Amino acid sequence: MDRNLLLIGLGFSGAAIARDALAAGWRVTATARDPSAAPAIPGLSVIPFAGAGPGIAAATHLAVTAPPGEAGDPVIAAHAAALARAPLRWIGYLSTTGVYGDRAGAWVDEATEPAPAQPRSIRRRAAERQWESFAPRTAVDLFRCAGIYGPGRSVLDDLRAGTARRTVLRGHAFGRIHRDDIALAVLAAAGDPPPPGLRVLHLSDDEPAESAAVTEGAARLLGMDPPPAVPFETARATMSPMALSFWSENRRIANTRTKQALGIAWRHPTWREGLAAIIAEGG
Repeated sequence: MDRNLLLIGLGFSGAAIARDALAAGWRVTATARDPSAAPAIPGLSVIPFAGAGPGIAAATHLAVTAPPGEAGDPVIAAHAAALARAPLRWIGYLSTTGVYGDRAGAWVDEATEPAPAQPRSIRRRAAERQWESFAPRTAVDLFRCAGIYGPGRSVLDDLRAGTARRTVLRGHAFGRIHRDDIALAVLAAAGDPPPPGLRVLHLSDDEPAESAAVTEGAARLLGMDPPPAVPFETARATMSPMALSFWSENRRIANTRTKQALGIAWRHPTWREGLAAIIAEGG
């Protein structure tokens, strides 16, 4: 079967998807606002986002990592005509678990109805609905991602830089997903797509954890003392509006159905394995 993946967005997660897809024998093209500034990945073709119409027409599979803007999904806004004509067998859209809003620490699974409250999450849910409209004629997977981390983008970097904080709020847990597990899940889904229709998949590790516990564990891995513990009620006075919005929501993300549907186990099932792998890789 011809497997021609068009990847919209070549950022942190997109680059990992591209590398894994190329290693698996896929033909991969990615878009970038400025192809000359895109990361150099052997075997990858990079085209301007504005001129992606022919790439969409040639693709069998489409993975979208680009976030929505105030006007909605940028891919659909710029390339609606090309998407309407494209003979795509599969579309994967990377979204966020933020679409579930605050659940007071309760678990949500893949069948839970979204209830976004933050403006950025409301925009994400609106973009999801735009991609859902393609489901009657092709397989559409919504990948709802928890907090993304990986080499160069984790609490390890904050600890080394002396900027890490150990904020304590008992019972408040965050889900996380290693960048390489995003690539694993996306390729598993694209490689064996279901019949046309909509599927929700949760890209979140197996153990939602309190932020302070992860900071403490990361410090141990580095052989460092953790930063001093600061109660959330004290720390909030110096938090940015973005940070406060993250801390205002508390939910635990279940992933059993996702792993069963894709036939996978995470490479990094908890933050412990993920951070240890980053260190082992020199990150």
